[in-house]
Amino acid sequence: MPRRVGDFRGLTQPSRARLLRAIQREPGRRASELAGECDIPLNTARDHLRVLEDEGLIRGETRPGGGRGRPPLVFHPVREAESNGAASERVAGARRRGALLRATTGAVDGRLDDASVAQIDVLYEHLEDAGLEPVVDEAALTFELTPCPYLDLLDADRALVCSMHARLAGDVLRQVDGPLALGRLDPFVTEDRCRLALARAAR
Repeated sequence: MPRRVGDFRGLTQPSRARLLRAIQREPGRRASELAGECDIPLNTARDHLRVLEDEGLIRGETRPGGGRGRPPLVFHPVREAESNGAASERVAGARRRGALLRATTGAVDGRLDDASVAQIDVLYEHLEDAGLEPVVDEAALTFELTPCPYLDLLDADRALVCSMHARLAGDVLRQVDGPLALGRLDPFVTEDRCRLALARAAR
């Protein structure tokens, strides 16, 4: 099947998944540090980091240095959509498309406020673009994710991939001002299905 325009190319290679997980685990490190941890050649790591940044999954930030030369570039997860142009465009587009779909179909759950609806719409599109084919239950605040396109990666490091996706989901929810947060990700509740549950964020 051809890749959809919105799909995350950055999530399709094990090396990129390892780099993203390393940044999630310890933000603020340089490409050389990340390449060393992930056992990837530096130039290859830089290429992968560029893809992840272009897709709004990470952001580069120049860290002021006290010495000579160019200040080092360090990498962080995207937790505020405004910190990365691609992430900001994805959030704005998902909100527009979600609002249009709900207006067209009349599919509005009156138990959810507008902010919660926006968070769900943005997370839904993120999960869809990640190839996880989400099915949302808005009343239960859950997403069924099936089938998983990362089974080959899971054979090597299931914990890495599941943790990466859980962190991404939590970060996406933070990119939209609203009351929902990641509750938990239950991997493989059936042989080929995972479940992501949301929770009301503590205020």
